[in-house]
Amino acid sequence: MTSARVTLVISPRERFSYTQQNLESIYENTRYPFSLVYVDGNSPAPVRRYLETQARERGFELVRTDRYLAPNQARNIGLQHVKPESEYVVFVDNDVSVTPGWLEKLVSCADEETATVVCPLTCIGKNLHQKIHLAGGEARIVLEVNGETTKRKIHEKHYFVNRPVAEVREKLHRQQCEFAEFHCVLVRQSIFLEIGALDEELLNTREHTDFCLNVTQAGGTIFCEPDSVVTYVPDSGFEWSDLPFFMLRWSDEWEERSLKHFRKKWNLTKKDKYFQKRYRRLGYRRHNAFLKPSIRRISFGKTIPWLEQLVIRAERPLNRYITHRHQTLVEQK
Repeated sequence: MTSARVTLVISPRERFSYTQQNLESIYENTRYPFSLVYVDGNSPAPVRRYLETQARERGFELVRTDRYLAPNQARNIGLQHVKPESEYVVFVDNDVSVTPGWLEKLVSCADEETATVVCPLTCIGKNLHQKIHLAGGEARIVLEVNGETTKRKIHEKHYFVNRPVAEVREKLHRQQCEFAEFHCVLVRQSIFLEIGALDEELLNTREHTDFCLNVTQAGGTIFCEPDSVVTYVPDSGFEWSDLPFFMLRWSDEWEERSLKHFRKKWNLTKKDKYFQKRYRRLGYRRHNAFLKPSIRRISFGKTIPWLEQLVIRAERPLNRYITHRHQTLVEQK
């Protein structure tokens, strides 16, 4: 299926083991014509072979690198392969499942509202399309004035986060908002002529917030279209071959560098609770998605806090090694 109007760019989020489910979901549930650019950042051999076969059979463009990619690096590579005449780019992570009609509803919203960015109702979990992760939201810089002191803080909020879809369905309607995430998002390609490429200094966090702030600052508009529904599926079928990328993707160094860059870029107050909380939680994603579940498996399902903390402390030097090893390999090429 090809069309100059819409190009999907699929890229790795944190693992590769949902690749087949992701791709099959898109082809099975999408009737609106699209072109597809698939960015494969050093996936394991079985996934690489699967994607090569699918690219030949389905006729999409496959772009592979021999190194792992941070999300914005992968998206920018994909953007370079989108034809200029493609009006819309739809970024989709490789751990997302979509529902019938998802794409045409995003396009209809963009057309009818002349929107710059449109996000779907984004759900989360293995029980597909049941629990809300994001139904639009807020993202802005706020000024807090106290006497002669002015603090610049980031305000960020998800709408209906963690609410069952069935419980709030009647409250969900198309609306203009300030916030979307890259799990799945439609973007009018012309905005990149104004804001430039995605910021690759944001290696693993705040990239969606940065993008939305840039769009708003450039005069663009962001909408949520809840009639379009997708689900991102973290940790489903997690495999050992995912680990090298996963541990790098959520490394302490990548997260710390991203937070510092984001704060300096937007001239935000250094000691804001927003950042202090995230510095305290460095590695939260990999600890909760992999380390703690692994400990519970060997402890017969029991939670042993002192053992978890011991393993986390022991893992941090290994995580630094993984990150530095990756950087060394990148610099050598």
